[in-house]
This record gives sequence, C-alpha cells and structure tokens, in this order.
Amino acid sequence: MKFDNYSIRLLQQSDLESYFQLVEKNRTRLENFFTGTTSKTQTLESTRLFLAEMLAKIEARTYFPYLLIDDEKGEVIGFFDIKNIDWNIPKAELGCYVDSDYVSKGITTKAAQLFCNHCFSAYEFQKLFLRTHEGNKPARAIAEKCGFEIEGRIRKDYKTTSGEVVDLIYYGRLAEVL
Repeated sequence: MKFDNYSIRLLQQSDLESYFQLVEKNRTRLENFFTGTTSKTQTLESTRLFLAEMLAKIEARTYFPYLLIDDEKGEVIGFFDIKNIDWNIPKAELGCYVDSDYVSKGITTKAAQLFCNHCFSAYEFQKLFLRTHEGNKPARAIAEKCGFEIEGRIRKDYKTTSGEVVDLIYYGRLAEVL
C-alpha cells in the first residue's frame, strides 16, 4: 500500500532493529496504552522474541502487524495492527501509533484510511473497531475522519501501565456496500 511518499506493509523479520528503534524512541508516549508492546520490547533481544511471536501469529491468521514507512528516508515511522480477529463475524480491532516527529501532519489519517480500505478488501472484514481513551483526542479525530462512529463507552475496561483503570470509547466502522 502506498500514498504520497509513504508505504504500509506487513512486518518482517528483517525489521527487528527499525521496529525496536521506533518503540524505543516513543516509549514514554506508548507506555500507558500499548503496555504489551512496551513491556515486550525492553531490549533488542526481547524485541526479537516479540517479533517472532508476531510473525507466528501472521501464519496462524490471528494477528497482522504492519509498518508505516517514510519511503524518502527509508525509515519506519509507524505501526498498524489488526488484532482481536473474529473470523466468524468477520470483524477485527485496529491499533496504531506513529513516531512523534510525524504527529499532526495528516500522515496518520491518510495511512489509516488506506489501511482500513485494505482491511475490508484483503481480509473481507464486515466491521472494524477500535478503542481509545477519552482523552486521546488525536486518535479520536483520526477515527472519525476515517468513517468510524462512536458505538459506546466501555466503562473501566483498560488498565494503564501506571495501574489506572480507565474508560474506553468504542468506535466501529462497517464495510461499505459496493
């Protein structure tokens, strides 16, 4: 998938160091809401094991991690994933984060729009959903620009790294009827 000077592709074994650097650089921003990622990527070696887990899940069709790449610089600048997949519906949850240097530039919204369209066409999901903290205004804005609608608030649904149990806003988007 490509747009402007960026591309989105599945994570590969060869991405180990660039993926680790993305997380390491943005660790403080990611800690509260990407607890699994930040806890499993403390060192390059622990990241290697985490990457192996993710690659095995691709093979099992239970999880699909993607990287957002700045093609001009050849750098990994973001991460998108498809998780909590229910093939019976079929539906899946989206997650994403981008490097702090690329925030508020419209890149994440364009990438998310392209990624959602890919998920509907490539995986034939009928629904995509995402959950985010009420205070995460950038994520909420991106969701709404990408056609997601608020479906509700899930009260006391997530424990942050700091131990706070918080409400999450649940967004959903249905596959477009052609």
